[in-house]
Amino acid sequence: MMDAEHTIAIDNLKTYFFTEDGVVKAVDDVSFHVDRGEVLGLVGESGSGKSVTGFSILGLVDPPGRITGGHIHFKGSDIAKASETQLTKLRGARIAMIFQDPMMTLNPVLRIDTQLVEAILAHEKVSKKAARDRAQKALELVGIPSAKKRLKAYPHQFSGGMRQRVAIAAAILNKPDLIIADEPTTALDVTIQSQIINVVQNLCDEYGTSLIWITHDLTVIAGLSDRICVMYAGKIVEQGSVDEVLDHPKHPYTMGLIGSVPSRNKKGEPLHQIRGMTPSLLNTGLGCLFAERCDFNTKQCLEETPEVSSLPSGRSFRCFNPL
Repeated sequence: MMDAEHTIAIDNLKTYFFTEDGVVKAVDDVSFHVDRGEVLGLVGESGSGKSVTGFSILGLVDPPGRITGGHIHFKGSDIAKASETQLTKLRGARIAMIFQDPMMTLNPVLRIDTQLVEAILAHEKVSKKAARDRAQKALELVGIPSAKKRLKAYPHQFSGGMRQRVAIAAAILNKPDLIIADEPTTALDVTIQSQIINVVQNLCDEYGTSLIWITHDLTVIAGLSDRICVMYAGKIVEQGSVDEVLDHPKHPYTMGLIGSVPSRNKKGEPLHQIRGMTPSLLNTGLGCLFAERCDFNTKQCLEETPEVSSLPSGRSFRCFNPL
Protein backbone atom coordinates (compact mmCIF):
# COMPACT_ATOMS: atom_id res chain seq x y z
CA MET A 1 0.00 0.00 0.00
CA MET A 2 1.35 3.40 -0.97
CA ASP A 3 2.29 5.79 1.81
CA ALA A 4 0.06 8.88 1.66
CA GLU A 5 3.07 11.19 1.47
CA HIS A 6 4.31 9.70 -1.80
CA THR A 7 3.29 11.50 -4.97
CA ILE A 8 4.22 8.39 -6.93
CA ALA A 9 5.41 4.93 -5.92
CA ILE A 10 6.68 2.41 -8.49
CA ASP A 11 6.49 -1.18 -7.30
CA ASN A 12 8.26 -4.01 -9.20
CA LEU A 13 7.57 -2.41 -12.59
CA LYS A 14 8.31 -4.54 -15.65
CA THR A 15 8.16 -3.16 -19.19
CA TYR A 16 9.18 -5.63 -21.89
CA PHE A 17 9.48 -5.37 -25.66
CA PHE A 18 8.43 -8.46 -27.59
CA THR A 19 10.53 -8.58 -30.76
CA GLU A 20 11.19 -11.21 -33.43
CA ASP A 21 14.58 -11.87 -31.80
CA GLY A 22 13.18 -12.34 -28.32
CA VAL A 23 12.01 -10.45 -25.24
CA VAL A 24 13.86 -7.24 -24.36
CA LYS A 25 13.55 -6.58 -20.62
CA ALA A 26 13.92 -2.80 -20.85
CA VAL A 27 12.57 -2.23 -17.33
CA ASP A 28 12.81 -5.23 -15.05
CA ASP A 29 11.57 -5.21 -11.45
CA VAL A 30 12.04 -1.47 -10.79
CA SER A 31 10.82 0.07 -7.52
CA PHE A 32 11.14 3.61 -6.16
CA HIS A 33 9.02 6.46 -4.85
CA VAL A 34 8.98 10.27 -5.01
CA ASP A 35 7.50 12.48 -2.31
CA ARG A 36 5.81 15.88 -2.64
CA GLY A 37 8.34 18.56 -3.64
CA GLU A 38 11.14 15.99 -3.92
CA VAL A 39 13.61 15.69 -6.79
CA LEU A 40 14.65 12.14 -7.71
CA GLY A 41 17.59 11.64 -10.06
CA LEU A 42 17.35 8.58 -12.33
CA VAL A 43 20.83 8.00 -13.77
CA GLY A 44 22.62 5.45 -15.92
CA GLU A 45 24.18 4.82 -19.32
CA SER A 46 22.22 5.05 -22.55
CA GLY A 47 20.02 1.98 -22.91
CA SER A 48 19.73 1.37 -19.17
CA GLY A 49 15.93 1.78 -19.20
CA LYS A 50 15.65 5.30 -17.73
CA SER A 51 13.48 6.82 -20.46
CA VAL A 52 11.31 3.71 -20.79
CA THR A 53 10.59 3.99 -17.07
CA GLY A 54 9.39 7.56 -17.60
CA PHE A 55 7.31 6.62 -20.64
CA SER A 56 5.78 3.73 -18.69
CA ILE A 57 4.51 6.09 -15.98
CA LEU A 58 2.70 8.15 -18.62
CA GLY A 59 1.46 5.13 -20.57
CA LEU A 60 3.50 6.12 -23.63
CA VAL A 61 5.05 2.72 -24.35
CA ASP A 62 3.90 1.55 -27.78
CA PRO A 63 3.90 -1.99 -29.22
CA PRO A 64 5.91 -4.17 -29.34
CA GLY A 65 6.48 -2.86 -25.80
CA ARG A 66 4.07 -3.08 -22.89
CA ILE A 67 3.95 -3.11 -19.11
CA THR A 68 3.90 -6.77 -18.09
CA GLY A 69 3.96 -6.48 -14.31
CA GLY A 70 4.14 -4.27 -11.27
CA HIS A 71 2.25 -1.23 -10.04
CA ILE A 72 2.43 2.54 -10.56
CA HIS A 73 0.67 4.18 -7.62
CA PHE A 74 -0.01 7.85 -8.39
CA LYS A 75 -1.67 9.81 -5.58
CA GLY A 76 -3.06 6.54 -4.24
CA SER A 77 -4.37 5.07 -7.50
CA ASP A 78 -2.68 2.34 -9.54
CA ILE A 79 -2.35 3.69 -13.09
CA ALA A 80 -0.24 0.83 -14.49
CA LYS A 81 -3.32 -0.62 -16.20
CA ALA A 82 -5.30 2.60 -16.59
CA SER A 83 -7.26 3.11 -19.81
CA GLU A 84 -6.14 5.57 -22.48
CA THR A 85 -9.03 7.85 -21.50
CA GLN A 86 -7.90 7.90 -17.86
CA LEU A 87 -4.27 8.54 -18.84
CA THR A 88 -5.25 11.36 -21.22
CA LYS A 89 -6.87 13.17 -18.29
CA LEU A 90 -3.68 12.82 -16.26
CA ARG A 91 -1.15 13.77 -18.95
CA GLY A 92 -0.36 17.46 -18.94
CA ALA A 93 -2.73 18.13 -16.05
CA ARG A 94 -1.39 16.08 -13.12
CA ILE A 95 1.66 14.42 -14.71
CA ALA A 96 3.76 16.33 -17.24
CA MET A 97 6.88 15.44 -19.22
CA ILE A 98 9.76 17.55 -20.47
CA PHE A 99 11.56 15.88 -23.38
CA GLN A 100 15.21 16.19 -24.40
CA ASP A 101 14.10 17.74 -27.69
CA PRO A 102 11.58 20.55 -27.05
CA MET A 103 10.19 20.07 -30.56
CA MET A 104 8.65 16.81 -29.28
CA THR A 105 6.44 19.08 -27.18
CA LEU A 106 6.01 22.07 -29.51
CA ASN A 107 4.16 22.09 -32.83
CA PRO A 108 6.37 23.98 -35.34
CA VAL A 109 3.42 25.42 -37.30
CA LEU A 110 1.42 26.85 -34.37
CA ARG A 111 2.12 30.01 -32.40
CA ILE A 112 3.20 29.60 -28.79
CA ASP A 113 0.02 31.19 -27.43
CA THR A 114 -2.17 28.79 -29.41
CA GLN A 115 -0.32 25.77 -28.05
CA LEU A 116 -0.25 26.90 -24.42
CA VAL A 117 -3.86 28.08 -24.36
CA GLU A 118 -5.07 24.79 -25.88
CA ALA A 119 -3.07 22.86 -23.27
CA ILE A 120 -5.01 24.67 -20.53
CA LEU A 121 -8.45 24.46 -22.17
CA ALA A 122 -7.99 20.71 -22.72
CA HIS A 123 -8.14 20.18 -18.96
CA GLU A 124 -10.06 23.16 -17.55
CA LYS A 125 -13.14 25.17 -18.40
CA VAL A 126 -11.78 28.73 -18.26
CA SER A 127 -12.03 31.68 -20.61
CA LYS A 128 -9.46 32.11 -23.38
CA LYS A 129 -8.33 35.34 -21.75
CA ALA A 130 -7.73 33.62 -18.43
CA ALA A 131 -5.85 30.82 -20.21
CA ARG A 132 -3.75 33.34 -22.14
CA ASP A 133 -2.92 35.26 -18.95
CA ARG A 134 -1.80 32.01 -17.32
CA ALA A 135 0.30 31.13 -20.38
CA GLN A 136 2.01 34.53 -20.18
CA LYS A 137 2.71 34.04 -16.47
CA ALA A 138 4.22 30.60 -17.18
CA LEU A 139 6.62 32.12 -19.73
CA GLU A 140 7.59 34.77 -17.20
CA LEU A 141 8.21 32.11 -14.54
CA VAL A 142 10.72 30.29 -16.77
CA GLY A 143 12.57 33.52 -17.50
CA ILE A 144 11.46 34.41 -21.02
CA PRO A 145 11.73 38.20 -21.51
CA SER A 146 8.87 40.17 -23.11
CA ALA A 147 6.60 37.20 -22.47
CA LYS A 148 3.45 38.92 -23.76
CA LYS A 149 5.13 39.65 -27.10
CA ARG A 150 6.81 36.22 -27.36
CA LEU A 151 3.47 34.47 -27.01
CA LYS A 152 2.79 35.47 -30.61
CA ALA A 153 6.02 33.90 -31.88
CA TYR A 154 6.53 30.48 -33.51
CA PRO A 155 8.92 27.85 -32.09
CA HIS A 156 11.51 28.44 -34.83
CA GLN A 157 11.85 32.04 -33.66
CA PHE A 158 13.32 30.89 -30.33
CA SER A 159 16.84 29.63 -29.62
CA GLY A 160 17.30 26.04 -28.40
CA GLY A 161 17.52 27.14 -24.77
CA MET A 162 14.45 29.36 -25.09
CA ARG A 163 12.47 26.56 -26.77
CA GLN A 164 13.30 24.32 -23.83
CA ARG A 165 12.05 27.03 -21.47
CA VAL A 166 8.78 27.14 -23.43
CA ALA A 167 8.53 23.35 -23.11
CA ILE A 168 9.00 23.69 -19.34
CA ALA A 169 6.35 26.43 -19.28
CA ALA A 170 3.98 24.02 -21.07
CA ALA A 171 4.76 21.37 -18.45
CA ILE A 172 3.92 23.64 -15.50
CA LEU A 173 0.82 25.31 -16.98
CA ASN A 174 -1.61 23.19 -14.99
CA LYS A 175 0.59 22.95 -11.88
CA PRO A 176 1.05 19.16 -12.11
CA ASP A 177 1.80 16.98 -9.12
CA LEU A 178 4.65 15.27 -10.99
CA ILE A 179 7.04 16.32 -13.76
CA ILE A 180 9.22 13.77 -15.58
CA ALA A 181 12.22 15.48 -17.19
CA ASP A 182 13.95 13.25 -19.76
CA GLU A 183 17.47 14.69 -20.18
CA PRO A 184 16.07 18.17 -20.91
CA THR A 185 19.42 20.01 -20.76
CA THR A 186 21.67 17.54 -22.59
CA ALA A 187 21.84 19.54 -25.85
CA LEU A 188 22.29 22.93 -24.16
CA ASP A 189 25.45 24.78 -23.17
CA VAL A 190 26.48 24.86 -19.52
CA THR A 191 25.20 28.39 -18.83
CA ILE A 192 21.71 27.71 -20.20
CA GLN A 193 21.71 24.31 -18.49
CA SER A 194 22.35 25.95 -15.12
CA GLN A 195 19.59 28.52 -15.68
CA ILE A 196 17.01 25.86 -16.57
CA ILE A 197 17.95 23.74 -13.55
CA ASN A 198 17.44 26.79 -11.31
CA VAL A 199 14.03 27.40 -12.90
CA VAL A 200 12.94 23.81 -12.26
CA GLN A 201 14.21 23.86 -8.66
CA ASN A 202 12.27 27.06 -7.96
CA LEU A 203 9.11 25.53 -9.41
CA CYS A 204 9.40 22.47 -7.18
CA ASP A 205 9.90 24.70 -4.14
CA GLU A 206 7.03 27.04 -5.02
CA TYR A 207 4.37 24.52 -6.03
CA GLY A 208 5.50 21.37 -4.19
CA THR A 209 5.80 19.60 -7.52
CA SER A 210 7.60 16.25 -7.49
CA LEU A 211 10.29 15.80 -10.14
CA ILE A 212 11.95 12.78 -11.74
CA TRP A 213 15.08 14.01 -13.54
CA ILE A 214 16.39 11.43 -16.02
CA THR A 215 20.03 11.89 -17.03
CA HIS A 216 23.42 10.27 -17.53
CA ASP A 217 25.17 13.35 -16.06
CA LEU A 218 26.08 12.89 -12.40
CA THR A 219 27.29 16.48 -12.09
CA VAL A 220 23.73 17.71 -12.75
CA ILE A 221 22.23 15.24 -10.28
CA ALA A 222 24.72 16.17 -7.55
CA GLY A 223 23.41 19.72 -7.35
CA LEU A 224 19.75 19.10 -8.16
CA SER A 225 18.46 15.90 -6.59
CA ASP A 226 17.43 14.92 -3.08
CA ARG A 227 17.68 11.21 -3.82
CA ILE A 228 19.19 9.16 -6.61
CA CYS A 229 18.41 5.87 -8.34
CA VAL A 230 21.23 4.31 -10.36
CA MET A 231 19.90 2.19 -13.22
CA TYR A 232 21.77 -0.49 -15.17
CA ALA A 233 20.45 -2.94 -17.77
CA GLY A 234 16.81 -2.41 -16.83
CA LYS A 235 17.28 -2.64 -13.06
CA ILE A 236 17.93 -0.14 -10.28
CA VAL A 237 21.22 -1.30 -8.81
CA GLU A 238 21.49 1.33 -6.07
CA GLN A 239 19.36 4.07 -4.53
CA GLY A 240 19.51 6.42 -1.58
CA SER A 241 20.13 10.05 -0.67
CA VAL A 242 22.26 11.84 -3.24
CA ASP A 243 25.02 12.62 -0.73
CA GLU A 244 25.26 9.06 0.58
CA VAL A 245 25.28 7.44 -2.85
CA LEU A 246 27.77 9.82 -4.47
CA ASP A 247 30.10 10.07 -1.45
CA HIS A 248 29.97 6.39 -0.45
CA PRO A 249 28.75 4.21 -3.36
CA LYS A 250 27.89 0.61 -2.56
CA HIS A 251 27.58 -0.81 -6.09
CA PRO A 252 30.70 -1.10 -8.31
CA TYR A 253 28.71 0.32 -11.25
CA THR A 254 27.91 3.47 -9.26
CA MET A 255 31.58 3.80 -8.39
CA GLY A 256 32.44 3.41 -12.08
CA LEU A 257 30.02 6.17 -13.09
CA ILE A 258 31.45 8.53 -10.48
CA GLY A 259 34.99 7.73 -11.57
CA SER A 260 34.07 8.46 -15.19
CA VAL A 261 33.25 12.12 -14.46
CA PRO A 262 36.10 14.04 -16.23
CA SER A 263 36.56 16.57 -13.41
CA ARG A 264 37.62 13.74 -11.07
CA ASN A 265 40.63 12.83 -13.21
CA LYS A 266 44.06 14.26 -12.44
CA LYS A 267 45.58 16.46 -15.12
CA GLY A 268 47.49 14.47 -17.73
CA GLU A 269 46.01 11.12 -16.76
CA PRO A 270 43.79 9.17 -19.18
CA LEU A 271 40.04 9.39 -18.52
CA HIS A 272 38.68 6.59 -16.36
CA GLN A 273 36.08 4.39 -18.02
CA ILE A 274 34.02 1.33 -17.20
CA ARG A 275 35.39 -1.51 -19.28
CA GLY A 276 33.21 -3.48 -21.66
CA MET A 277 29.73 -2.71 -22.98
CA THR A 278 26.21 -2.82 -21.60
CA PRO A 279 24.90 -6.38 -22.16
CA SER A 280 22.03 -7.23 -24.47
CA LEU A 281 18.70 -7.23 -22.68
CA LEU A 282 17.38 -10.01 -24.93
CA ASN A 283 16.37 -13.09 -22.92
CA THR A 284 18.64 -12.32 -19.96
CA GLY A 285 19.40 -15.34 -17.82
CA LEU A 286 20.80 -15.80 -14.31
CA GLY A 287 23.74 -13.87 -12.93
CA CYS A 288 24.47 -10.22 -12.28
CA LEU A 289 24.33 -8.34 -15.60
CA PHE A 290 27.26 -6.17 -14.51
CA ALA A 291 29.44 -9.13 -13.51
CA GLU A 292 31.61 -9.29 -16.64
CA ARG A 293 32.45 -5.58 -16.38
CA CYS A 294 33.06 -5.67 -12.62
CA ASP A 295 36.48 -5.86 -10.93
CA PHE A 296 34.94 -7.48 -7.83
CA ASN A 297 32.98 -10.35 -9.40
CA THR A 298 32.99 -13.86 -8.01
CA LYS A 299 31.58 -17.17 -9.18
CA GLN A 300 28.34 -16.34 -7.35
CA CYS A 301 27.97 -13.12 -9.39
CA LEU A 302 28.14 -15.11 -12.64
CA GLU A 303 25.68 -17.80 -11.55
CA GLU A 304 23.09 -16.07 -9.33
CA THR A 305 20.97 -12.96 -9.67
CA PRO A 306 21.46 -10.56 -6.75
CA GLU A 307 18.37 -9.50 -4.82
CA VAL A 308 17.82 -6.06 -3.34
CA SER A 309 19.60 -5.48 -0.01
CA SER A 310 18.33 -2.64 2.18
CA LEU A 311 19.96 -0.62 4.95
CA PRO A 312 18.20 1.09 7.90
CA SER A 313 19.02 4.51 6.38
CA GLY A 314 16.78 3.74 3.41
CA ARG A 315 19.61 2.88 1.02
CA SER A 316 19.33 -0.21 -1.13
CA PHE A 317 21.51 -2.00 -3.69
CA ARG A 318 21.76 -5.16 -5.78
CA CYS A 319 25.22 -6.62 -5.19
CA PHE A 320 26.79 -9.71 -3.62
CA ASN A 321 30.02 -7.79 -2.88
CA PRO A 322 29.05 -4.21 -1.98
CA LEU A 323 31.85 -1.70 -1.56
